[in-house]
Amino acid sequence: MDLSMKKFTVRRFFSVYLRKKSRSKSSSLSRLEEEGTVKEIDISHHVKEGFEKADPSQFELLKVLGQGSYGKVFLVRKTKGSDTGQLYAMKVLKKATLKVRDRVRSKMERDILAEVNHPFIVKLHYAFQTEGKLYLILDFLRGGDLFSRLSKEVMFTEEDVKFYLAELALALDHLHGLGIIYRDLKPENILLDEEGHIKITDFGLSKEAIDHDKRAYSFCGTIEYMAPEVVNRRGHTQSADWWSFGVLMFEMLTGSLPFQGKDRKETMALILKAKLGMPQFLSTEAQSLLRALFKRNPCNRLGAGLDGVEEIKRNPFFMTVDWNKLYRKEIKPPFKPAVGRPEDTFHFDPEFTARTPTDSPGVPPSANAHHLFRGFSFVASSLVQEPSPQDLHKATVHPIVQQLHGNNVHFTDGYEIKEDIGVGSYSVCKRCVHKATEAEYAVKIIDKSKRDPSEEIEILLRYGQHPNIITLKDVYDDGKFVYLVTELMRGGELLDRILRQRHFSEREASDVLCIITRTMDYLHSQGVVHRDLKPSNILYMDESGNPESIRICDFGFAKQLRAENGLLMTPCYTANFVPPEVLKRQGYDAACDIWSLGTLLYTMLAGFTPFANGPDDTPEEILARIGSGKYALSGGNWDSVSDAAKDVVSKMLHVDPHQRLTAVQVLKHPWIVNREYLSQNQLSRQDAHLVKGAMAATYFALNRTPQAPRLEPVLSSSLAQRRGMKRLTSTRL
Repeated sequence: MDLSMKKFTVRRFFSVYLRKKSRSKSSSLSRLEEEGTVKEIDISHHVKEGFEKADPSQFELLKVLGQGSYGKVFLVRKTKGSDTGQLYAMKVLKKATLKVRDRVRSKMERDILAEVNHPFIVKLHYAFQTEGKLYLILDFLRGGDLFSRLSKEVMFTEEDVKFYLAELALALDHLHGLGIIYRDLKPENILLDEEGHIKITDFGLSKEAIDHDKRAYSFCGTIEYMAPEVVNRRGHTQSADWWSFGVLMFEMLTGSLPFQGKDRKETMALILKAKLGMPQFLSTEAQSLLRALFKRNPCNRLGAGLDGVEEIKRNPFFMTVDWNKLYRKEIKPPFKPAVGRPEDTFHFDPEFTARTPTDSPGVPPSANAHHLFRGFSFVASSLVQEPSPQDLHKATVHPIVQQLHGNNVHFTDGYEIKEDIGVGSYSVCKRCVHKATEAEYAVKIIDKSKRDPSEEIEILLRYGQHPNIITLKDVYDDGKFVYLVTELMRGGELLDRILRQRHFSEREASDVLCIITRTMDYLHSQGVVHRDLKPSNILYMDESGNPESIRICDFGFAKQLRAENGLLMTPCYTANFVPPEVLKRQGYDAACDIWSLGTLLYTMLAGFTPFANGPDDTPEEILARIGSGKYALSGGNWDSVSDAAKDVVSKMLHVDPHQRLTAVQVLKHPWIVNREYLSQNQLSRQDAHLVKGAMAATYFALNRTPQAPRLEPVLSSSLAQRRGMKRLTSTRL
């Protein structure tokens, strides 16, 4: 059938897309009027597979994530059905304020999302309507968008970019296989889940081709990413997406766009005629792929042939990618976003998250508001506001706290403070009770005039989901103090519990060390060093004494590996571009963590500390013993402890940090690997008060040395400056 000869109507447009799908009897029709012509759009229900039909009453509104001129996006929790408690993003569109064209796009977005099921494409779980509103219930993605990562946080390499492009290629291929042209590919529309995998969103401009040669003719998308055939309106196919894919690749690798003029007209002219300036610092493989993607004749463009995405996969740039593992998400992303609890919205615009959620779409934003929700995207900007110069001179609320609570919410509004748990130089830890639920937590109250808590907050958000790292539950900031609400460690300190335990064996010591070292290996592999791994910062979650309930706590001195400009670095970047002196310092800090674990292991096995005889030893005496590297490995418990135990202790406490075992090497040591054969005989120990006093004296002596200066986060980056921290908006004509 030659569709180009058919009279096109809105109804006909959707029937093309859904021509093989039967119409549900429960479908309702929304009647529209434009220019005196009555048109109909079929807005049917969509139900998550295996679940029952939904309606607005089944969703609890938690936060406003963003708002457009005729719609809002909420963070919601399902309150009924088999997925009760699940968090979703709920996109609410008010029919009365939608133009026919916008209704078409909203309907098309709904239909595409309902049809698509892919690991790298946002998923539609439910769709339904009331008399006045249309509801789309989608994945809630907490990692923000790729633009924010490119501009503000991370140093990428070609290998890192390859990972994102490969996942994106699989997503585009899936859409193309359904006959869908995406048409609005840019970093802002590529989101990250909590693990760092991508999901593409915003299908308001996507469409299925509607004429006989499978071409579309709309002038739409974001100018800088448009293919030449879109710009000149001669009709475009799915090949246009591969041009945009090339633009995105160029931007991720260089920090700039390949074709960008001083205005729209000049940009369009450059896209149509300008010669591509290829940066010579890119690898030969990257340059070759870019040239193959930037073919102005779409028929000659890589990916446009009969093999489609297979042409892309075979390109030498992607030679090292295991596409099957990639699809199954078995390849570790280069960057893990800093996200906390599932309901946290740390990566969403505080302008919206601070609002009281009510299901009533608001007025259009002002002209100078953030450009959000092109096509009602369900994810708002991933925006952590940079402080203005005048703000730096006054007590300000931490940006993450602003996003979570706004400026006028105080810790005592939600929590009741109880007794002290512990007191440090910069903070105090107290028990607290959540007023609404009466749940008990611990709160660490940090004096901002003495210590910047930013790094600690970010580390806990990014890595606190690890089972053996304390979980950050909430954050407050009153301008002078930051309040970190965490799990309450009811089991107490590790050393306390071991010293109180009636029976403690070498086998149990190995189990404990394995759990802690495994956790430190995870942190070290992510470029994080703790730097204060004393026994008082290792606690039990509960009274069970099970090593699995151990938590690493207090990241006040912890550091993430950063470049000179303050940006984080992916592991690949670290391996290839970090100066030796920076790696040496990072390696030294990691070795200090291992030394601390060696001190703990020695104490667990010997029953006393290696370098201090008691709480009355002077710092000078203790430091002299540490510097000499001399400690006893004979007499007492050492006469019954295995040789493997003595070997691992001596290698963890080696006076030269470069010869000390790494966390990986500790985990591979026979004393850990073969621990089921270790003795379960009881180990003797000194008086608990004496041992704890000696350990405290050891760390007091160590902490008298000045700390290294802090690397502050960068306030701007080249990409952010180039784009003025503004998002490129889509054109819809």
